[in-house]
Amino acid sequence: MSSLSEAELPFLSYPVNPRAEYLQHPDYARPRLEIGRDRKAQLLRMLEILYGPGLAASTYPELERILQVHHAYKSPALVAQEAGFDPRERLTERDVIAITYGEIVSKSHRPPLEILHDILLLFLRGVINTVHILPFFPYSSDRGFSVIDYKQVDPRLGTWREIRSMHRNFRLMFDGVVNHISAESEWFREFLNGNPDYADFFRSFETRDRLSSEHLKLIMRPRVSDVLTKYDTLNGTRWVWTTFSPDQIDLNYRNPQVLLRMLDVLLFYVRKGADLIRLDAATYLWEELGTTCAHLEQTHAIIRLFRAAFDEVAPHTVLITETNVPQEDNFSYFGDGTNEAHMVYNFSLPPVVLHTFLAGDCTRLNRWAANLETPGDQTTILHMLDTHDGIGLLGGRGVLSDREIDNLVQTTIAHGGLVGYRTDRQGRQSPYELNIPWYQALNGFDPVDPIPLQVARYLASRSIALVLQGVPGIYLPAIVGSLDRVTDHSQLDEPRSINRTLVTEERLFERLTNPESAYHEVMVRFRDMLSARISHRAFHPNAPQRVIESPPTVFALERIHPDTHAPVWCFTNVTAAALCFSLETSYTLWRDLLSARFFRAQNGVLRLSLEPYEVLWLEPARD
Repeated sequence: MSSLSEAELPFLSYPVNPRAEYLQHPDYARPRLEIGRDRKAQLLRMLEILYGPGLAASTYPELERILQVHHAYKSPALVAQEAGFDPRERLTERDVIAITYGEIVSKSHRPPLEILHDILLLFLRGVINTVHILPFFPYSSDRGFSVIDYKQVDPRLGTWREIRSMHRNFRLMFDGVVNHISAESEWFREFLNGNPDYADFFRSFETRDRLSSEHLKLIMRPRVSDVLTKYDTLNGTRWVWTTFSPDQIDLNYRNPQVLLRMLDVLLFYVRKGADLIRLDAATYLWEELGTTCAHLEQTHAIIRLFRAAFDEVAPHTVLITETNVPQEDNFSYFGDGTNEAHMVYNFSLPPVVLHTFLAGDCTRLNRWAANLETPGDQTTILHMLDTHDGIGLLGGRGVLSDREIDNLVQTTIAHGGLVGYRTDRQGRQSPYELNIPWYQALNGFDPVDPIPLQVARYLASRSIALVLQGVPGIYLPAIVGSLDRVTDHSQLDEPRSINRTLVTEERLFERLTNPESAYHEVMVRFRDMLSARISHRAFHPNAPQRVIESPPTVFALERIHPDTHAPVWCFTNVTAAALCFSLETSYTLWRDLLSARFFRAQNGVLRLSLEPYEVLWLEPARD
């Protein structure tokens, strides 16, 4: 792929991101922001939950100063834009999020972020409007999620210039890695050096015995590694809290300075182009011995404080909590629908959809989807099937049976994948995630089915995330490298790397532009599905949905246009067999949004035939 500059390809240079820009420097000539009484009271309430009345009162002035500084960066155009902002339209049917690392190709002489921008413009322009660039900061492990410096771009990926360039064409989503920081960060080095300013930035103990076996049994763990890691400091040995790995040091929000520093980081991201911010591992922000150390009241108070601060000075920005837990706990981060996350990840969907297609039965999916709802019109759900980590299993608990989850584990192993484990409350290792590319999870590593059937199965599964009420998230490597399989595990530095493989720039371009390539077919057909989705108001995040009674081999969902109240009926055959079924309808003629075919009802009955893994999105048409 040759270098594609905006000057060389002006037809690719079109404005997509409508948000006005921030100023490069704060304008202190304008009157400073005055925080209203109600907002101040709201922020103080959250501080009091965390620190008590005295420390809350002494912390508030610095919090207010951070908000005032951020406000001073706003351009007049941005201030005017925010004045007419409707929070119900923060996200619409046009929002589709591509999830990707900054580097998705190997062996290139150009900055990876520049190449990523080109790939998005070449292959997904007009159907993807938002890009979630997974942590693009300097890091020491976990492919970016052990951040060394929150405010720098990893020079191996590019600079803030490439981020700004991408922001002109796409809304951007940044990771706020708010739970932990790298052991190689300046913050942690200063802790080791005995700097008193950083003494309480991390939760630490002088002896390991401070965390008893009874405490350990209660703590909810996402990993099998020790929760305490030994470090030698200027002041002696310290056992430091490390939820995820010895290199990922948990931040101590008991210290208000940590809270203020992280709020400053998040607002810095907004000024640098973040339209959405993902709060990574939000589940574990507060530790309290004698509890699960997950979903605590203080954790929710931190999220509410972030939300209140953003409502005051960055109302366009979407806060997303990443909480890979069962659905009830996950959805608790919506709060009352107005005071915590705007959006949460749907971690139940991946295991449920995978089970549906492996079993050829929608019973579980139908039952779950029939009860899917959020607490208000300012909240929604991010639907994805796979991520950089793989396919989480905790979200499937309570929806799938233990036997069905075990079947997913065994099928993943049989299909050439790996399984990640965590330590449960009984001290046992239990499956936590499936590390396998989505195409391989569905079709196996040596499938006997012909490629057209494999592709149809893959695209049918993708359609589920596109039709549900919410916003779809697409893991980009699974689209541009859709048919890739990984069976040689010897070269993986960790199980999750199976979903993080790279391909050369030339190879990627060849795959996606060759009309004879199955990769090309997947891209073209998937683009068509996205184009149909973003063009219809019935797929607005707030548009109602209803599961339609149908055979268990068909996922059938009704979406309702919020203005005309006309339905769109979405059907997906989840099996390799052709099938026929009928539905009663008051409409005579229906048109498929995907193929433009027409279907006529007779005497109030619509009879449909679906080919293996066929997808239909039908809307009423004029006769």
